[in-house]
Amino acid sequence: MEDFAMHAFKLFALVILLGCAGALGAAGADQTVTLSGVHICCGSCVDGINETVAKVPGVKATASQDAGTIVLTAADKATLQKTVDALVAAGFYGKSSDADIKVNAPSGATGDKAQAMQVTGVHLCCDECVTRLDAAVTKVAGVKSCDASANAAVFTVKGDFKPADVFVAMNGAGFSGKVSPPAPPAPSPAPAPAPSPAPSK
Repeated sequence: MEDFAMHAFKLFALVILLGCAGALGAAGADQTVTLSGVHICCGSCVDGINETVAKVPGVKATASQDAGTIVLTAADKATLQKTVDALVAAGFYGKSSDADIKVNAPSGATGDKAQAMQVTGVHLCCDECVTRLDAAVTKVAGVKSCDASANAAVFTVKGDFKPADVFVAMNGAGFSGKVSPPAPPAPSPAPAPAPSPAPSK
């Protein structure tokens, strides 16, 4: 009887230990999220992604040029969210595989019609990036032109269009960006000082 009780106790202890080990393992497991539909056309795009991710401690990234995906791995979702935010700020955009990890890309665009809009913050490292962006933007109703070029910090979209529609098209093509506020007008030149009156004789 004692042998049976001892055996049962050991079995119970083993189950408890295994359960604790499993819980600890689950708690220490890395979290992963995949961004899909990202524009990654060349090695420079991959480099840009890796450079951005490297600024967030504790994250590993695998960018696939062929699949247009970025797989991020970190110890927790808060770090993953921070990394996704950094990628969006660097001009990349994709759909998240995890509903808890949001791809927030506020552009500052409105639904009111505009004839011209300057855009900044888009990842444009090469001519292929420009070609893909231009193809997406110029399909937007009312857009007549887009003067984006490789490595441009700012480009202008012209026509009679809704700015918000332009960013929807850009996001769909794997890019993020935001409206660039117009440059402030140059200050008016100061008026010339009035001539001093001639001394009286």
